[in-house]
Amino acid sequence: MDVLSEVITVARTGDPRSAQLRLHAPWRQQFASVPGSAGFQVVLAGSCQLLSPHAEPVELGAGDVLFLPHGTGHTLADSPGTAPAAPACDPDGPHPPRPPDPPPSDPSTSDSPATVLLCGAYRLDPTRVHPLLRTLPDLIHLRAEPGRRPELHAAVRLLAAETGDRRSGSGTLVPALLDALLVYVLRVWLAEQPADGSTPGWAAALNDPAVAAALHALHRDPAAPWTVAELAARAGLSRTAFARRFTATVGRPPLGYLTWWRMATAARLLRTTEAPLRSVAARVGHASEFAFAHAFKRAYGLPPGGYRRTVD
Repeated sequence: MDVLSEVITVARTGDPRSAQLRLHAPWRQQFASVPGSAGFQVVLAGSCQLLSPHAEPVELGAGDVLFLPHGTGHTLADSPGTAPAAPACDPDGPHPPRPPDPPPSDPSTSDSPATVLLCGAYRLDPTRVHPLLRTLPDLIHLRAEPGRRPELHAAVRLLAAETGDRRSGSGTLVPALLDALLVYVLRVWLAEQPADGSTPGWAAALNDPAVAAALHALHRDPAAPWTVAELAARAGLSRTAFARRFTATVGRPPLGYLTWWRMATAARLLRTTEAPLRSVAARVGHASEFAFAHAFKRAYGLPPGGYRRTVD
């Protein structure tokens, strides 16, 4: 897989949760912070306001997508002046529950055009969150701009159809479409960051041809006995220049990142397969099962067998 696909595969756990809300003015919904998740809001129809105590309201229109990589709490309303309502998500729950029905609208306005939201969250394993996701901003707002991001907007249209009229097969289609939405959101955001490296972190790393070449090599074959010199050659840089640039953008030295990625890959294999420990060890570059067990315990606090039992 490519780097972005593997980042998502390592971080995700279980299916995303979602619910569609249909609201008539006046309305206001507060979505509580949910640790261990990445939240999203899709405006399927109508419009609303994103409210913040520290910034001006932001108007959202049909087709707009909000992505909250760190599960940050937020408030949406038909108007900044609408009174608060009860939170739509339980901050103490391990996963965001289905939001409750919105409060009754004033009968005189119940025939007003509805705002339809698709809200929910992707569940993340906090022990395996990739540095790429950690360095994303608290909020990513992708506007529905005609003629741009056609794949993203195609996913939004399909989600509107499937969640608005649950039919045979929707239980399979909706999680798959939500997975596609996540890929498109991250792909669009990364592609739209400045290519000059002015956006720090993984956006700069994946947009830097030299660093990206090394990352793809590490992800393609984590078991290989990589050295900084070999990775620098892949990147077309001197050893010193490569190590400096990789560390500045990725946040870890090249071999430090390789060690982290090997253990994250091993954890995924232990969680999702029944492969023998010796096979898992070989796939992440350890000829000795004992050496692998020692490295894994240092990273996760449990030996591989113990870790596997905790996720059975």
